[in-house]
Amino acid sequence: MKRLLTIISILLIIFIGMFIYKINKNKIDVTASEVENIEEYISNIYMWKEITNEALPKFDDINNAPELWLWEVVKKNLEEYELTYEQINGKAKEIFGENLSKAFPIQGTEYIIYDNYKEKYYVTGIGLDAEDDSFLINKIQKKNDIYKVEIIEYIEDYSNAINPESNNDVYDVDIKNLRDEKIATIKSNENETKAIEIVKKNTNKFTKKIINLSKDSKGKIFVKSVE
Repeated sequence: MKRLLTIISILLIIFIGMFIYKINKNKIDVTASEVENIEEYISNIYMWKEITNEALPKFDDINNAPELWLWEVVKKNLEEYELTYEQINGKAKEIFGENLSKAFPIQGTEYIIYDNYKEKYYVTGIGLDAEDDSFLINKIQKKNDIYKVEIIEYIEDYSNAINPESNNDVYDVDIKNLRDEKIATIKSNENETKAIEIVKKNTNKFTKKIINLSKDSKGKIFVKSVE
């Protein structure tokens, strides 16, 4: 009987060990390089709500994303100010991947204007307000070549920097959520990590979104959907 119990105990230990090994084997950590690439990519597609209504709208497929946001993202990432139709669509594919089936409007947009004489498109400038649309990566889950990234959205309001009555180089910067509620105030000469610390301590007061990203065979990542 004791021998049987000993055998059962040994088998149980082996089973538990195999189970733990399987969990650790299947656990995929996200490297620092991957986090850096993800953060850079999201920065490239993260817009300004005063221009596109939302810095990052929700959509179930990139081809269902709001056109205003989509083409403003392309505009934000253009290196030139005079482009052909093919160059604009090429940049769109570069940012959103080959799954993008939408084509740039031939007539142009409000900020990418078509010149009939030169038969090219011109990028116009945009005047932005004092609010900086920002995000913080909160979590990243990876499965194969799919990343599920949770971000926290917040606003850094620099309105006090343009106060004509202020002669002080140091001014207040308000940290707000997307409902325009002020959560905290920091000084302009404080480190950027101060704002991040505030957001992390008050995560329940800010908007969160899940960005689904995929990685292709060349290692490039593209947005699939936002929820």
